[in-house]
Amino acid sequence: MSDAVLDRALAETRPGATPASVESLGRGNRKRTEVVRFETAPPVVVQRAVNPTRIRTEAALLRALGERTGVPVPRPIGDGVADGTGWLVTPLVEGRDLHEAFVELGATGKRDIARAFGRYLGAVHEAFRFPACGRLAVAADTDSVADPDEPLAVHEPTDAAAWVRRFGERHVARLPPEFDELRGRLAEAVREPVARARDPRLFPWDLRPGNALVADGAVTAVLDWEAPLAAPPGVSVAKAEHLVVDWYVPASETEPLRRAFRTGYESVATPPPDARAHRVAAVASAAVDGSGRVTNPRYPPVGRDAAVEFHERALRRALGEAGAEE
Repeated sequence: MSDAVLDRALAETRPGATPASVESLGRGNRKRTEVVRFETAPPVVVQRAVNPTRIRTEAALLRALGERTGVPVPRPIGDGVADGTGWLVTPLVEGRDLHEAFVELGATGKRDIARAFGRYLGAVHEAFRFPACGRLAVAADTDSVADPDEPLAVHEPTDAAAWVRRFGERHVARLPPEFDELRGRLAEAVREPVARARDPRLFPWDLRPGNALVADGAVTAVLDWEAPLAAPPGVSVAKAEHLVVDWYVPASETEPLRRAFRTGYESVATPPPDARAHRVAAVASAAVDGSGRVTNPRYPPVGRDAAVEFHERALRRALGEAGAEE
């Protein structure tokens, strides 16, 4: 990506300000992210992506989140396209990476964070409802009939049952050979019908401590809202609960965190039905990353063998099988 993109982004959002430093961050798989500090102006974060639609979608979602919810997100200062590259500028929010800090919190601090994430997801579900499931994009970039009051619309809308089946089957198929013994049961589970499924809501794909900042025990920002989806709320509840509650602590310590997460959600939204198809699809989607590698839970992250064991236990729990605890 050329410096012309950065120059354009700064010219439109910090006109006349002289950059003092540019620091590259590793956050995000599809974006280049940099912190720019100035001699006199407040610092900013500049994100760039070769797919401008992704940047436009994230910018629109961040603005809507700031307007409709109390979720702490960095509100865009500006966004646009330069040399075919999308850019987004937001204020720099101070705080420590919660992925590192979470395990250092005491029991009360961990429960507070879990409750906050539950509340954030409940607020998101109350604020964003959609007529079908699928990938979300800025309404002008889709071929769907959009609500004039809704900045995002579903691209290639799909009914809930078909979406869960395809989503779950895709992620089950991506599991490495170590999961072959479970694969058939997992694939069957994601095809199960779900009674009383609620209307699709916003599914923030990666709502987890690793995408949040914390200071003095409180979340200061939830980051990385790229690639949002519309999905049955049970899928995103199951995934966020898994990434917040099960990811960092042994099974013997999860119950208080699980209660806190669910209490936070229920403080702002009615819980969706607890469906096995939704649990399995959600947990399977967290087991392998976008490059096909097994993801590493805990902090510090465990190695691959321990990660495979963790995901196998989590998938057995999602299936409702006995003997899935550590």
